[in-house]
Amino acid sequence: QVRLVESGGGLVQPGGSLRLSCAASGLPFSIYGMRWYRQAPGKEREVVAFISSTGGRTDYADPVKGRFTISRDNTKNTLYLQMNSLKPDDTAVYYCTNLSQWGQGTQVTVSS
Repeated sequence: QVRLVESGGGLVQPGGSLRLSCAASGLPFSIYGMRWYRQAPGKEREVVAFISSTGGRTDYADPVKGRFTISRDNTKNTLYLQMNSLKPDDTAVYYCTNLSQWGQGTQVTVSS
């Protein structure tokens, strides 16, 4: 059974940081490029960041460049998203995906 399980979301003040994790099981994690997506209330789901299977290549959506860092540990079958300098516009449910499977999401709320 393939599972992607996100964790690490929560409530944080503007300017704060959070680190999201995505634990993968039931799939050969190390062969997949992985992505973080997010969906804010009333908006379409949008891609946030991409990382290649080996971690050697990353790419970011313009709104998060310079603030978010995607990484992975293939020995632990885990994907990460370090989010710094958070803004209220970052409030959303964050999902990890290999585009075939999706996690259930973790809520990130940025508010004072």
